[in-house]
Amino acid sequence: MLLIPCPYCGNRPEIEFSYGGQAHIARPPVPEELDDDAWGAFLYARDNVRGPHRERWRHLHGCARFFNLVRDTRTDRIIASYRVGTPCPRVEPL
Repeated sequence: MLLIPCPYCGNRPEIEFSYGGQAHIARPPVPEELDDDAWGAFLYARDNVRGPHRERWRHLHGCARFFNLVRDTRTDRIIASYRVGTPCPRVEPL
């Protein structure tokens, strides 16, 4: 089991959290102007990196807030945890 560091509550077990997908996905300014292919790419195309990956999580059974996490997908090692709206910490590939 992972211990996830919530930036608001501290370290908590992974069962208290819900995964929210890839972090830092910008919504198109005018979605109505996108064709079907571009809209489908926005909804479903995500990075599938091997190594540090920026993810969005929600602490459901705690503060109920969203936050971002940098996790190495090869080892599940958590590299950084930070609040939504703050810049992502610089992370070098391992």
